[in-house]
Amino acid sequence: MTLKSAWGGMEGAAAPARPASELALTLLLSCTALVVPSLALAQSSGDTGTTVTLEPITVRSEDDDSTTIVATEASSGSKTDTDILDTAGSVSVVTSKEIEKRKAQNLEQVIAYTSGVMVNEWGSDDRYDGFRIRGFDELSMGTYRDGLPVRGQGWTFGRREPYAYDRVEVLKGSNSSLFGMNAPGGLVNAVTKTPKSYKFGEIYTTVGPDHAEIGADFGDVIGTDWSYRVTTKLQDGAYSYDYSNDDRAFLALAATWRPTDATELTFSVDYLKRDGVPGVGFPEGAGIDRDTFLGEPDFNRFDTIEKSAGWMFRHDFGNGLTFRQNARYTQMSLTYEQVYGATTDATADRSSFAVYSDSEQFAIDNQFQYDTTFGNVASKTLFGLEYTWLKVDEEALFGTADGIDIYNIAYCGRSCVTLYDYIDWVPEQETKSIYLQEELTFGRWIATIGGRYDFADVDIYYPGTDTTTGRDFDAFTKRFGLTYKATQEVSLYANYSESFEPNVWDITADAKEGQQYEVGVKYRPDNLNAMFTAAIFDLSQTNVNTYVTATEQRQIGEVNVRGLELEGKMELNNRLNLTVAYSYWDSEIVEDGIATNEGNRPSRVPEHIASIWADYTVPGAGDRGDMTFGLGVRYVGQTYGDDANAVSVPSYTVVDAAFGYDLAKNVSLAVNVTNLMDEDYITTNYYGSLYYGDGRAVSATLKYTW
Repeated sequence: MTLKSAWGGMEGAAAPARPASELALTLLLSCTALVVPSLALAQSSGDTGTTVTLEPITVRSEDDDSTTIVATEASSGSKTDTDILDTAGSVSVVTSKEIEKRKAQNLEQVIAYTSGVMVNEWGSDDRYDGFRIRGFDELSMGTYRDGLPVRGQGWTFGRREPYAYDRVEVLKGSNSSLFGMNAPGGLVNAVTKTPKSYKFGEIYTTVGPDHAEIGADFGDVIGTDWSYRVTTKLQDGAYSYDYSNDDRAFLALAATWRPTDATELTFSVDYLKRDGVPGVGFPEGAGIDRDTFLGEPDFNRFDTIEKSAGWMFRHDFGNGLTFRQNARYTQMSLTYEQVYGATTDATADRSSFAVYSDSEQFAIDNQFQYDTTFGNVASKTLFGLEYTWLKVDEEALFGTADGIDIYNIAYCGRSCVTLYDYIDWVPEQETKSIYLQEELTFGRWIATIGGRYDFADVDIYYPGTDTTTGRDFDAFTKRFGLTYKATQEVSLYANYSESFEPNVWDITADAKEGQQYEVGVKYRPDNLNAMFTAAIFDLSQTNVNTYVTATEQRQIGEVNVRGLELEGKMELNNRLNLTVAYSYWDSEIVEDGIATNEGNRPSRVPEHIASIWADYTVPGAGDRGDMTFGLGVRYVGQTYGDDANAVSVPSYTVVDAAFGYDLAKNVSLAVNVTNLMDEDYITTNYYGSLYYGDGRAVSATLKYTW
């Protein structure tokens, strides 16, 4: 069976119909608001006067993420704010302080120094936030915001704006028992900036070669119950190659209502406009400068407009019962135009490709958490109902463009571009889910068991033929975890978890299924603000898709990745911060369907990834303010450009740097450099097209805070 997609086609979601067996779950989801008060009433009426003693609850400060690189809690591991030491899984957190130190410009740069994560796989292909976790591609299903999925279909995906987030959490390993449809490697959850309980603010400007940016983030309290936050950014930028741009306009407004300590409701709306480019590839053996542009400047766009509105609600009923609800609605439009495929033959036609689309998605997650004790056993029960909906109206067109002499370029403009219909479709996906997780703490042991049932109804309408195809996907996934608190500083854990992911391009094919076994250790010393983690895992996925040509893919049997992850984040004193990460991936195509590639390493999956970042602050003296020097090194090992392992891509090392200077009490200057040595390196070889990493980028930021 072959599955067709466009050059570098990205994954979306899959198929189905609507059986009556969903009725009970549909009613349960729609009646959540009625259930909440009745549960609270039932709990009150059942109060016998017995005193129940619960474990102390540690509340994370509003400023933790901006003042330290070492996070102590994360919500992604269990959908509750849980101490990372108590989580039976691997979770890494990139705080806003770390994002600011490195001046990360996109999601890939945010997580670039995280163990178990590979970024920049496609180099100068700048369409999407592409990343791998534990060897598996996570674009189509692995991006979340505030615990809610951020998805797309076909080629219709947007990119995240790092300035919108307080922190980014990376959950590694299969996790469908909590988050539903997902790739087995893990997920990235961005946590949105929300109002604080006091007045604060910052305004900044960033300049550099082909880059100008201004932004502000501020908020205050209104009366006794309300607070607000405004976050905004304007950017006129470009990448390191010719005829590229990275322009952005972002605005987020949020308001929080806290009538009591037990109730909190946050409303938020945001707008993000990005005018970008698809990126460039080079013919193998051409020997031309990496900044050369081989497309058409007049037919070179990847522009998106994204609008979102949502809310986050929490109410503590007392006696251990809490209700939370997160919801978000998003609209996005995409205009994508590109010419690619130039060769050393100036007479050979290039290829053209365009996508014009609109999408809508809505997600709502309702959670009931009940904490209690039974004798010496502490219990934390999480029950959830989730509903997601995604609809994409996408028209994709293939075509040709006149050839060019890549050594003496003369562009021909839009007039030389011809397009033909490729696919005009309207995929629509509706998912209803119910999940339950139980966490039991007894002595030094914490046992976690969870299960989730997902029912996905996918319909695809084809306007050209006025036909509709559909399919239902359903899955029950589970997770088991056990943590042993050897001391207050050290925990050891083991887990088994599962994932499922519907086939993207062919809804008649079987869904992909993943299984993972993992053991690990975490160490957080009492006398040092630091976190050290180590994990080994065995992760498999069946029914995996792979490309057999640049535009054609098929479903193969099974891919397995066994690996080791080491990570350390530490603030050794008030002056020195250090982040180190290492990943080893022993990946293998176990079953290939035709046995040709069995035993090979999957394409674009390295064996070794390593990184280190350190920054040191020299205290100010006299009229001189504090000075901070930062240096980072990222290494990605050798990969293959194909599953046959016939095309080898060399390893590469990239150096980043930063310098900060406090001009006054509330005024700072920062200089950041990515690819300091201007390293000329290839990230992948995709069927004869070479993709290079971005060249050196330098920026200077002046910021005032209050």
